[in-house]
Amino acid sequence: MANTPQAKKRIRRNNRRAEVNTARMSRIRGFVKRVESAIEGGDKTAAADALKSAQPEMARGVARGVLHKNTVARKMSRLSKRIAAL
Repeated sequence: MANTPQAKKRIRRNNRRAEVNTARMSRIRGFVKRVESAIEGGDKTAAADALKSAQPEMARGVARGVLHKNTVARKMSRLSKRIAAL
């Protein structure tokens, strides 16, 4: 257990940040799932629109430090490739 006031404050802060980051990741996953479901449905225009709305969310995740930049680049590339293949 934390003994110093600073360590106690860090624990409180880390818990708040974890909550925010969990919500952010959940939101990003939701956007990605919409793209994937549109791809599964075979609707190219819907998939492209869903990807357009997912891109800024994923980029925001990178800016906020929730996801690594290369992870997002890889996911975007794979989704774009799947949409192009429809």
